[in-house]
Amino acid sequence: MKNLIILSLCIAFFTSCNRADDGLILNAESEDFTAEVNSEIPELSIYNLPSTWTTQDDEQIELKDLRGKVLVMVMIYTSCKAACPRLVADMRNIEKQVAPKDLDKVKFIMVSIDPETDTPERLKQFSIDNFMEDDQWMFLRGTPEDTREFAAVLAVSYKQISPIDFSHSNIISVFDENGVMVNQQEGLGVDNVETVAAINREISN
Repeated sequence: MKNLIILSLCIAFFTSCNRADDGLILNAESEDFTAEVNSEIPELSIYNLPSTWTTQDDEQIELKDLRGKVLVMVMIYTSCKAACPRLVADMRNIEKQVAPKDLDKVKFIMVSIDPETDTPERLKQFSIDNFMEDDQWMFLRGTPEDTREFAAVLAVSYKQISPIDFSHSNIISVFDENGVMVNQQEGLGVDNVETVAAINREISN
């Protein structure tokens, strides 16, 4: 059953990424949209994933615990010396473009692709070293299996190429308050206007 959920999400995300205008996200245009419907988790939501994660504060959460926030997610590892520092810089740049009054509506989440090395203590120190200690920042580690499955859903590929190094995709994903992907940005140091616009659009909905 778990693998079926993962497969369904992978197929759904692959076909629906960046298609917010096609009406595939829960934020429908219908004026008859009710609170009862809103309480249901959409089929395309990452909140359907049956995984448990540990934060930098050593707290256990499920992804659905984040429901109600706009999520900005990237997968990194703390010992990375090449791409990850630039991804961190991109995330910080995006965060700076969100109005301070709206930051409580957003979570900027770093998901480790190296959970064996990235303990909660290490993630906590990384957050301190990179000035990411405010409430809008969250670091997550899961089991190797859950990490691999989550990466597949986000279309992020990674491979260990040495005991301390990985090659990996550089993708920043935005999810609406119901956990449905609405935007992806790929690359390092790229223009993030579309990402910021997607965040602000979801905040205002």
